[in-house]
Amino acid sequence: YYRSFNKIINEAKQLVENGSKEITLLGQNVNAYLYKEKNRIFKLSDLIMTLEEITELKRIRYTTSHPIDMTNDLIECYGKSKKLVPFIHLPIQSGSNKVLKLMNRNHTVEYYFSIYEKLKKINPKIEFSSDFIVAYPGETKKDFEATMKLIKKIKFLNSYSFIFSPRPGTAASNLKLIDQSIAKDRLKVIQKELFKYQSLKNKMTENKVVNVLVENKILNQKKFFGRTEHMTAVIFDGAENMEGKIIPVLIK
Repeated sequence: YYRSFNKIINEAKQLVENGSKEITLLGQNVNAYLYKEKNRIFKLSDLIMTLEEITELKRIRYTTSHPIDMTNDLIECYGKSKKLVPFIHLPIQSGSNKVLKLMNRNHTVEYYFSIYEKLKKINPKIEFSSDFIVAYPGETKKDFEATMKLIKKIKFLNSYSFIFSPRPGTAASNLKLIDQSIAKDRLKVIQKELFKYQSLKNKMTENKVVNVLVENKILNQKKFFGRTEHMTAVIFDGAENMEGKIIPVLIK
């Protein structure tokens, strides 16, 4: 089900009139958005470039994406739009083509990496986050190592990782589970690796100025909380009402 293009734009305009500085387009999968009206088809790229025209809107995000729906017109938005943030949550789940096929993901690791390269080429500042499921039924040590290889190759800014859990009614619920001790060990290994790159990328911002969209003042403190374009949380000192403003902050 797709909401009307005009209803989404009108809602965004109303939010911005009421003070919103950032709009997040939500869907599952959001980049498959395809609304037909009067012999015209509207896609996610059309939403982004129309939101771009709202003067007081400062940032545009969307989530969650599927690699198979990362079309060229959407990728090109990262070169044309000044408000679409250089950060994308693009779940892959596994670095093994065999496991991706078992998951019915309909794309390969090579295809995923080609999307990554296209986005990086059009905007080198883009950072990625992802989702990973470990110990999917049938995942071997070799499959898990392929996932680790992909993580080391892309160096995700942050990610979510889980042990596979069967959902009743799905095809995967009938598959034989991997031993839980193995699953827990794999989760520890993958999370350690993911956190390593998150820490390294955070370290790279030290002594640099980042633009922070301020969300709120921290209770009983002269400190404010906000986020960078890459969704990284920042806490900084402030002496006045800064909510809703984009503030340049030196990271110590």
